[in-house]
Amino acid sequence: MLAYETKARKNGYSIIAGVDEAGRGPLAGPVVAAAVIFSQEVTIKGLTDSKKLSKKQREKFYPIIIDKAESHGIGIVDSTVIDRINILQATKKAMLQAVRRLNNSPDFLLIDGNQTIDWEGKQQVVVKGDNLSLSIAAASVLAKITRDKIMEQLARYYPQYGFENHKGYGSKSHMEALAKHGPCPIHRITFRGVVEQTENHKTSTSNMAKDFGKQLTLVQSVINSSYK
Repeated sequence: MLAYETKARKNGYSIIAGVDEAGRGPLAGPVVAAAVIFSQEVTIKGLTDSKKLSKKQREKFYPIIIDKAESHGIGIVDSTVIDRINILQATKKAMLQAVRRLNNSPDFLLIDGNQTIDWEGKQQVVVKGDNLSLSIAAASVLAKITRDKIMEQLARYYPQYGFENHKGYGSKSHMEALAKHGPCPIHRITFRGVVEQTENHKTSTSNMAKDFGKQLTLVQSVINSSYK
């Protein structure tokens, strides 16, 4: 889990940040990214891809990561921007935000996946990096927990959809709620599965837009209170 970080240090880099995201696939809510910098000496036994960890395990690792990280940053791009620029570009935007919110400016990025971001420094993409790099794995946990908490908060505004359970993914219960109620302001109205219901319910994008400020304010409050 330290091979990529070790190689980067041998190549002369000293401030290495792992970057990952959560929430590319859901039909609702933001995409969230995290960036984490560890010192050379840090190890966290058992830490791996957040998708392979239970909720209890992720919550156990979260404070350990925060405590051991030299710096961490969170980036969030909401559904309105996702619909405007597409999910790939929104993910890159969230990753760039996360990197720029680090206290220490990194000189090397390890990015999960196969897409670089618009960062002026050196970067390396690592396919399945959350299984191969400690700093990327740590970023995956921070991103996942942060996004889950946001969706749990948003569920209070839109209780009919059950966001606290499926976190916006296309579960059976979510699809049934979409069919019954139509999309709400945090749905990604350009996504397959949502766009059809927008048409079926004749949902007005302009009317939905009136409530976008509530979404943005709530998301920001969650970040400011618990996930700085």
